[in-house]
Order: sequence, then structure tokens, then C-alpha cells
Amino acid sequence: MKRIRAGLGYGVTAYVIWGAFPFYFGLIAMVSPLEVVPWRVGATLVFCAILATVTSRWSQVMAIVRRPKLLGWFALSSILLYANWQIFVIGVMTGHVIETALGYFINPLFTILIGVVVRKERLSRLQWAAVLIAAIGVVIAAIAYGSFPWIAVALAFTFGLYGAVHKHVGEDVDGITGLAVETLVSLPVGIAQMIIVALTAGLTAYTFGAGVLLLVLGSGIVTAVPLILFGEAARRLPLSYLGFIQFLTPILGFLYGYLVMHEEVSVGRWIGFIAVWIALLLLIIDMVKQLRRSPQAQLATGPIPLD
Repeated sequence: MKRIRAGLGYGVTAYVIWGAFPFYFGLIAMVSPLEVVPWRVGATLVFCAILATVTSRWSQVMAIVRRPKLLGWFALSSILLYANWQIFVIGVMTGHVIETALGYFINPLFTILIGVVVRKERLSRLQWAAVLIAAIGVVIAAIAYGSFPWIAVALAFTFGLYGAVHKHVGEDVDGITGLAVETLVSLPVGIAQMIIVALTAGLTAYTFGAGVLLLVLGSGIVTAVPLILFGEAARRLPLSYLGFIQFLTPILGFLYGYLVMHEEVSVGRWIGFIAVWIALLLLIIDMVKQLRRSPQAQLATGPIPLD
């Protein structure tokens, strides 16, 4: 029970912080999204290095680096994470906040599907009903969007796979160590992208004043904190639980896009989103019932057999 409650605490906090990301990155929308992500990777690595030093985790980091197979899995998770970061930043900084929200509504369905098919996790009848309602809602919202939602689908694909790979390799790796390894592995990609941007469009983050530059560099901290929390949640919760609480992020993103950015929402998209919200309510009710009835049954999950 304590393990599940701790996992829920970590997970809910992580997804609420992620839900505030559209607002944060909207503050630095004047900087190219292709420049923001390399800065974000570097700043995240610096922050993780400080945490690893303070908490004496460098031995765990080096232990992963010395194991080629395990490092390979972390390299895969880092590629998926980097791609997700880039797609998300492009979406929120180019006025597609609601489409990014749609992507994170689709993502939990993908995560739940992996949990059921690969990990053989069992869903209750209420959970299956919720998944079906959410799937219908997502399809309606996608059709109402009027064109294929590339940003949404790409976000769902990259983060869904990232969550699965991360859970496979990370159940015995704490959040700080895991993120430190992932950002370390993705650093060469960030450096290469930064060089390309510098040689083509030019670097501009420092030209908009100290405030903007601090926000760009601060993205490392606001990125690391929820990912570390997510890593701790993934170690304690089944994928089905992670899939359920992921709905918090797109709800907050949707509200920001609609109420603050005033992005248009058609009747069809409203129907789709409302269906997803009804499904979320059912999932929350079922989660509370499961926790009260048999919390230990939800812990009977092993690593995803991807190798």
C-alpha cells in the first residue's frame, strides 16, 4: 500500500508539472524551438550532475555506463525522450497547444495497451469501459481536427514507447541516475543540433535579455524534476496506473490552450474531449476501488520483456 501511494504521489506531481509546460515554454516562444531543446538537454544534464554529486550517485551512473546492453536500452530511451521533447516544444511554441494535449490523451491508451499486451496486466470491466470510451473520444477529436494530427500522434508514440522502455530498464534504477544517464547519452545529439542551428539560423536565446536566457536555462530544472518523479513512479506502479494518471497533463494543457491561448475548439473536438474526461472519471473511481480492495494485486508486475 505504501509503495503504491508513494508511486501515485510521485506520478501525480510529475504530470501536474508537465501540464504547466505549455505556459512555461510559451514564455520563451521568441526563441527557436530547435535551439531551445539543446539548451534544455545541456541544462538538464548540469542539474542532474549536481544532484548526482550531492546524493553520491555517480557510482550508479558509471555502473550503467560499463554495461553495454543496459546502456543500449538507456540510449534507446534517451532518443525517444529527446524526440518527444523536440516535438512537444515545436507544438506549444507554434500555437498547437491543444493538439499536444490530444497527443497526451492518446498516449495513455498506448501505454495501457502495452501493459495489457506485453506485460499481461489485467484490467477490470470498468477499466475496459473507460478505455473504450476514451478511444472513441480520441478518434472523434482526431477526425474533428480536420487533418492528420501529426504532432499528437508523434507525441503519443514517442512518450508511450519511452515509458515502456524506461520501465523495462529502470525498475532497479532511481530517477536521478536514470535521467543523468539519458541526458548524458543524448548530449551529443543536442550539441550537433546546436551547431547546425548556430551555422544556419544563428543562436538567439541570449539576445532577448537576461530574463529569457534564465528561463531557457531554467528549463533544465523544470524538465529534470518531473522526469525524476516519473522515474520513481514507474518503479512503483504498473503501466496501467501510469496510463491512467497521464490524463492529468493533457487536461491542463487543453485548459491552457483553450482558456489562455484561445485556440479554437470545434463541436466535434468538444465531444471527443468530453468523452475522454468521462473515461478519466471512471478510471479514477476504479483506481480508488482497487486501492481499497486489493492493492497488492496491482504490484504483481515484472519488467517488460523487450529483449
